[in-house]
Amino acid sequence: MNQLLFWILFNLFVLVMLVLDLGVFHRRTHVVKFREALLWSAMWIALAAMFAVIVYFWHGRGPALEFVTGYVIELSLSVDNLFVFLLIFRYFQVPTVHQHKVLFWGILGALIMRAVFILAGVGLIRQFHWIIYIFGALLVYSGIKLFRQENAEIHPEKNPLLRLFRRWIPVTKDYEEAKFFVRRPGLYATPLFIVLLVVETTDVLFAVDSIPAILAITLDAFIVYTSNVFAILGLRSMYFALAGMMELFHYLHYGLSLVLIFVGGKMLVSHYYQIPTELALGIVAGILIISVVASMVHPRKAKA
Repeated sequence: MNQLLFWILFNLFVLVMLVLDLGVFHRRTHVVKFREALLWSAMWIALAAMFAVIVYFWHGRGPALEFVTGYVIELSLSVDNLFVFLLIFRYFQVPTVHQHKVLFWGILGALIMRAVFILAGVGLIRQFHWIIYIFGALLVYSGIKLFRQENAEIHPEKNPLLRLFRRWIPVTKDYEEAKFFVRRPGLYATPLFIVLLVVETTDVLFAVDSIPAILAITLDAFIVYTSNVFAILGLRSMYFALAGMMELFHYLHYGLSLVLIFVGGKMLVSHYYQIPTELALGIVAGILIISVVASMVHPRKAKA
């Protein structure tokens, strides 16, 4: 009963925050400045920290550590998403003033998809424990692939959902302010909705890595879900805070690849050795800190 109550209260909290975000704080379309984005990012991190304290008193030290570890992993992997979002916005030449709306609805869709993936993933592992080894191998493979990848690339024209959508719904040539659809006559989608579709499908692909990574830490669906939600809700604000600085952290993707390899390996050896959550959190945080510091100490040389 207590678990169900927490599910209900948490989702009500998320709903209230989303309504306040779009209906009050961003009712008027405007460019999100660095200071505003930084304040929102700090607020979401503070809320996540407060929630970790609530979990500690509600369920104990172990679940609280699992929440923090899951949150750190999801947040770090989300930074990689931010760079891809930046490429998508540049590719489609999305006006800065409309980027917040795309990220808001994109993240709202991501919350729904993540909830489905998490419940399915937890259910599958509990029913068929051997699936944990498939997830582990997938994470190790993804980590190696990311390590070898020099630059992120996007190919929206190859997106099957996008091609199917264009076949059935006509799309206007130009942006129509912040509208996703217009009538002229008949229903037309705008390029802004196309961008939203690309952001949504991109997030689904990222979820294939990030959700198994947190399942390597815990199979408590509530902890996995809440850590995901807090990281995703902070993601939008962090985009506007970090958009101009992403290329400075050029070693970060190597750190993220090592995180994926580590949590994948943790899954693969889980039958023989359970890595303590405290140690896992320390290793993940250490890898990320080293990659960020290395990027600052050895900045990328400007191309001639």
